[in-house]
Amino acid sequence: MARITLDGIAHAYRPNPRSDADYALKPLHLTWERGLAYALLGPSGCGKTTLLNILSGLLRPSHGRLLFDGVDVTDWPTERRNIAQVFQFPVIYDTMTVRENLAFPLRNRGVAPAAAARRVTEIAELLGLSPMLDRRARGLTPDAKQKISLGRGLVRSDVAALLLDEPLTVIDPNLKWELRSRLKAAHRALDRLMVYVTHDQTEALTFADRVVVMQDGRMLQIGTPAELFERPEHVFVGHFIGSPGMNFLPAAVTGDRAVVAGFEIPLGAAYGPLPAGVPVQLGIRPDFTALGAGPGGLPVTLERVDDLGRLRLARVRLGPHPLVARLPDGVDPATAALYLDSRRLHVYADGKRVPPPGELRQEAAA
Repeated sequence: MARITLDGIAHAYRPNPRSDADYALKPLHLTWERGLAYALLGPSGCGKTTLLNILSGLLRPSHGRLLFDGVDVTDWPTERRNIAQVFQFPVIYDTMTVRENLAFPLRNRGVAPAAAARRVTEIAELLGLSPMLDRRARGLTPDAKQKISLGRGLVRSDVAALLLDEPLTVIDPNLKWELRSRLKAAHRALDRLMVYVTHDQTEALTFADRVVVMQDGRMLQIGTPAELFERPEHVFVGHFIGSPGMNFLPAAVTGDRAVVAGFEIPLGAAYGPLPAGVPVQLGIRPDFTALGAGPGGLPVTLERVDDLGRLRLARVRLGPHPLVARLPDGVDPATAALYLDSRRLHVYADGKRVPPPGELRQEAAA
């Protein structure tokens, strides 16, 4: 299968929904392409699992259509959709060996024993299960059992897509990186469309080609990890992506200047009139700020310094507004001023990023 299309998919668990607040999932218009890995990222209750259950056929959406390669499958049962799903807790047979567990989905579909054996060997190598193929699953560690569960989802070559619902939640933190790397290598080798649900931004950003950030049942942005970090389209995306998240400062913006707490800050572009009557903010990542000495800095009040080993972060206030900035070696934070990279400043009106005029011209030309 080449693609999955969500054509206005929305869902309400209560009958006769009357407003947005009644919907667990607001209308979604998306197309996911074969060979790419997508992550659904957001806090608990944002609609990730609801969407995954609609994809798998466990839940029929209240509105919209679900298309597989242009075919409407909205009313198809799960078994007809040819979807493989991996859950948070391993779904395996403890009394079977690893080899038997991996072969089980193939045997159920009448795959010839020799072909099934070859496929089991291939998947076991991808996931690092080869040394334990003839061991019973009962005595294995939780991460090994989850590898088996992943392998059962990957072993079939005919599935439309592989859906993963927080598959690393029960894994020891020290082993998550290794298992995530195995899964990413398997994705590259098998050219399969994968949808990965998680509330952990590290999992999403290190695994997925495209990340869908969700909040309150709504998709706020879909993009590559770099796009989400460098150009968050909503203040929630800026807060949620990054550690620490983006700094946001209430501002008044006129042309290529912003005023924050009485201080003038140059912007990287000149903005036209912004919507009236809505809050306006400047957003900038801590990575693009620094404390230092010299002319042109903004006077700030130091609250504390967080030493993370690889870098130091200063928590300061510009007037009444808190923010986080990098603290280079050799800089005295008690007397330093704040410097912002104007090229990395973003303007937000009513929570949404306002594209600068130059960016709009580039998009129009493209």
